[in-house]
Amino acid sequence: MQKLTKTITLTAALLLASGCSYFGVYKRDIPQGNLVTAEMVGQLQTGMTRDDVIYVMGSPLLEAPFDANQWDYVFYLDKAYAGTERRRVTLTFDDNRLVDIQREGKLDEAIEMGQSDGGPLPEGDTTTPLATPNAAPSDQR
Repeated sequence: MQKLTKTITLTAALLLASGCSYFGVYKRDIPQGNLVTAEMVGQLQTGMTRDDVIYVMGSPLLEAPFDANQWDYVFYLDKAYAGTERRRVTLTFDDNRLVDIQREGKLDEAIEMGQSDGGPLPEGDTTTPLATPNAAPSDQR
């Protein structure tokens, strides 16, 4: 009887120690790249200068290494329990002027990143949803 109690206790302890994945592993949304919204892309117009584009969109994530006239703004959101969302905007310049805008992904959908567990927010973020990442900079002179 005493041997049976020890065996059951040891088995229960091993199950609890090794069964962490049984209770679920904490996962969080992982955003990567430049946040791209329909509002930001809607402000772009052909003929804008590179500086105007940087003011609206921020610095590009990628500049084509063999063609300095192409900028890529890529955003990935690896949702913890719902797959991956991808957005991409490719801008083409000719002589410092924007000539083409190519869009990929669902830019019109709002991006919600859950922080209901009270975990840390992305650096500089004070709100849960990412609504207006590149608001017009304030004049701090």
